[in-house]
Amino acid sequence: MSNSQNTSTRRNFLISGAALATTTACGNGISSGGASRIDARVSQTVQHMYAQYPGTRDLAQKAVGMLVMPLITEAGFGIGGSFGRGALQINGATVDYYSAASGSFGLQIGAKQFAHVLFFMTNESLYDFRNSHGWAAGADLEYAVSDQGGDISTDTTTVLSPVIAVIFGQAGLHIGASLEGTKYTRIIP
Repeated sequence: MSNSQNTSTRRNFLISGAALATTTACGNGISSGGASRIDARVSQTVQHMYAQYPGTRDLAQKAVGMLVMPLITEAGFGIGGSFGRGALQINGATVDYYSAASGSFGLQIGAKQFAHVLFFMTNESLYDFRNSHGWAAGADLEYAVSDQGGDISTDTTTVLSPVIAVIFGQAGLHIGASLEGTKYTRIIP
């Protein structure tokens, strides 16, 4: 075997291994449990969010819908990605189920898990989300951040945004986290 073939084989092996590790890590515990399992996790996530960040109750009351993603697993080793499943709720009732996925390439190693909720503040933003064939979070997404007391701050600028994201996990609110490039697709669990 020539040196270039050997290097190519090693590279393909490493890329395949990284992709397999990422895919395995993305099996975030919401695999084949169906709608009832997703609903249970969504309910727990919403209750946890309200308890930890009481200001999110105000956001939820003003929102026309919220997409709750209870567990997103993000992993990478050169090539990375994230995946999770959740539910879109309108007036507290689940109306659709969605998956969230993203991919990345670059200097990275490790894994983390977090939850996030997208608050749709206008009927137009909710309509656009529900009627797209794979909605992607963009740079125009507003992020609610915690104030010095640990609560979620909602200033006038944030409240006027069409979609507001809250990202949180076991270690608290993920400051500096971004959902940009995450693609949301309707699924049938």
